[in-house]
Amino acid sequence: MADGNTAQREWRVTGMDCGACAAKVRGAVERLPGVADVDVALMSERLRLTLDEGETSPERIEKAVRGIGFGISPKGSKAERPKGGFILPDDAVIGGAGAVPQDSAPEETPDPAWYQTMKGRLVLGSGALLAAAWASRLVLPAEVSHWAFVIATLIGLIPVARRAFAMAQVGMPFTIEMLMTIAASGALVIGEPEEAALVVFLFAVGELLEGVSAGKARNSIRALTKLVPKTARLEVSNKTREVAAEALSVGQIVQVRPGDRVPCDGEVVSGTSGVDESPVTGESVPRLKEPGADVFAGSINTEALLRVRVTKAAADNTIARIVRLVEEAESVRAPTERFIDRFSRVYMPAVVGMAALVAVVPPLAFGGGWDEWIYRALALLLIGCPCALVISVPASITSALSAGARNGLLMKGGAVIEAAARVTHVAFDKTGTLTHGKPRVTDVQVLMGNEADLLALAAGVENGSSHPLGQAICGAAKTGGIDPAAATQSRALAGKGAQAVIAGATICVGSPRLAAERGALSETLRAQVETLETQGKTVVIVLRDDVAQGLIALRDEPRADAAEAVAQLSALGISSVMLTGDNRRTASAIAEGLGIDHRAELMPEDKVAAIQNLTAEARVMMIGDGINDAPALAAAHVGVAMGSGTDVALETADAAILRDRVTDVPGQIRLARAAMGNIRQNIAIALGLKAVFLVTTIFGITGLWIAILADTGATVLVTLNALRLLFFRPTTAERLAEPRRRPTTHGTNETTG
Repeated sequence: MADGNTAQREWRVTGMDCGACAAKVRGAVERLPGVADVDVALMSERLRLTLDEGETSPERIEKAVRGIGFGISPKGSKAERPKGGFILPDDAVIGGAGAVPQDSAPEETPDPAWYQTMKGRLVLGSGALLAAAWASRLVLPAEVSHWAFVIATLIGLIPVARRAFAMAQVGMPFTIEMLMTIAASGALVIGEPEEAALVVFLFAVGELLEGVSAGKARNSIRALTKLVPKTARLEVSNKTREVAAEALSVGQIVQVRPGDRVPCDGEVVSGTSGVDESPVTGESVPRLKEPGADVFAGSINTEALLRVRVTKAAADNTIARIVRLVEEAESVRAPTERFIDRFSRVYMPAVVGMAALVAVVPPLAFGGGWDEWIYRALALLLIGCPCALVISVPASITSALSAGARNGLLMKGGAVIEAAARVTHVAFDKTGTLTHGKPRVTDVQVLMGNEADLLALAAGVENGSSHPLGQAICGAAKTGGIDPAAATQSRALAGKGAQAVIAGATICVGSPRLAAERGALSETLRAQVETLETQGKTVVIVLRDDVAQGLIALRDEPRADAAEAVAQLSALGISSVMLTGDNRRTASAIAEGLGIDHRAELMPEDKVAAIQNLTAEARVMMIGDGINDAPALAAAHVGVAMGSGTDVALETADAAILRDRVTDVPGQIRLARAAMGNIRQNIAIALGLKAVFLVTTIFGITGLWIAILADTGATVLVTLNALRLLFFRPTTAERLAEPRRRPTTHGTNETTG
């Protein structure tokens, strides 16, 4: 911050229907002194900027936006809340003391019907006036009906002209409102009031349709926030009472009855039931939830009572995270969108210049009629508006983001979608990505002492670890009734294992590579390790003061859909490779079963190097789930985190998969490619229609009312085409009946990869 008066401020702006509207809001405020970092999000109706209140007050920002015809209110204010929307107010205290009580929370009201909006009333009013003018022609003299059309034009044009001049005052003269004002006024001057009135009416209809289309796209995103119930049944002193779901705190216990939506992200404490996660992840088959399983806010309990411990506050639950990612994604503009914006800034003045030449050159140089060529020039002005072109990219991107969110596929903006569509290689982490991440102990071979002592030592070192191998070892000890040995000074050995001090000795649980580095891997022990690894098992060796005490073998089975995902990627023309820190034999056994190339025994920095080598020659997507994958995710062109992965991986990644389904990876690429195909269609529609009518207008084939259809009609067509993406199902064709299982927790203490 520059000084104490500078802060980031945020407002909700209503009335924006296309990219041009967002550009108008941006232009109105970014010229004010003390304003920086202006970000206008169309679908989330958000204006965010950095403001030095010593130079410009928030009230002046609001006045500037209202001056060009848009509604504005501070985010979180009472004026903003009733409209609904998916932005969570910053001033709402969620999940703790001070939370808004349920009975005092403002009631959300639905958006008004189209005929209740200002644009709807303009359509109805201008339509009625136009109908009255046409009726007057039938019963009144031509001179009187002429003035009826003039009046209809002027009344419909006044609000448009007011916005046009307001935007011209803030340095934006080339707007559709200004072109409409000039075209309609010019038509009146040259004696074409009927066409002028019709053009004003069609413009109002086009604006209304744009608003309705944009509203549908917004509502598809707003629906996400409605998945979380307003109230929850909280257990307090062996009793239950109903509280606001947003007031739940981490650690509290809630009851979820059959048929109820889960009010929070949490962990099942007791009860066994099927839970329908389709509202959140798009997964059609209910998942079996048992004690220890994770549940999402917004999912539906279908069978029996569950007691759930809250693990995340309302502001951090799955739905809130999806909404936040979609909101942030709108600000990450695709390269194509930035190019279109630059092109439109040149395109519109160029067409205006062409219209001026059409109006002047033929009459002066070739003796053409002034009325005829001015009429054609006015039609050209309407064709010159780039609204359809400007909205062609963001409309498709927003629809794709919404469709992805409903199917458990999150992408952080248009730039990510464009990059994902160009992917040629996909690199997978192994543990927790291609495999379940829930290995189990298969063999315990003791070199010194007995099996119970060996497991006690290993469990003591791994106690509290969130890494799948560590959890599996602790689980095996618990199953055998063995208590972990008391350990101190526990620490991770990145990519190799973990160590701790137990009874004065340094105990290590790590990979054979670690044992070799410490001189503890004898030829006999090496042979035992190789035999187990050939069977596709991961082997860890327990060392006491660098002396091998025994080894523990574990196996992590591939996900049921992993091979299918690799096959689908191949069908898309995409090569796949598995990057793992596991040993070569285990990696080879897993990779052979999946039909995928592999690179093994990689440290975290080796994974980054492998990704960098790939990105030098190809467009690479990296899929991972652990903290150790975060650098590789960042190094790839597109980093994708599995939804059950760590928060670090999710924050680092460009995209996320909420379901633990590998087939969602090709689904995400299919969605990105569909979005880019939709964008190309939209650009072709926008430019194609304008090119056709540009030629026909110059040659006098089409007139003013056709010209306005070329503009508003193209905008509506582009928006409707983009909305088709809302119904795109990227993973329908490859749904697999994956076995029901408990969700996994992946972690930080990567031993093998």
